[in-house]
Amino acid sequence: MAKIRIKQVGSPIRRTKDQRATLIGLGLNRLHKVSELEDSPEVRGMIRKVQHMVEVQG
Repeated sequence: MAKIRIKQVGSPIRRTKDQRATLIGLGLNRLHKVSELEDSPEVRGMIRKVQHMVEVQG
């Protein structure tokens, strides 16, 4: 499968607990951190849930 790079660009301050947990599940816990994951429907769903705080790089 293809890899997908995700960068955190938004702060989880004043966000719900499930959105914070989703960021941690994606391997993101600091601003501007980049995580590389397998491109799967599960990962795409997590990205969609926090799309306002992340940037997909490819």
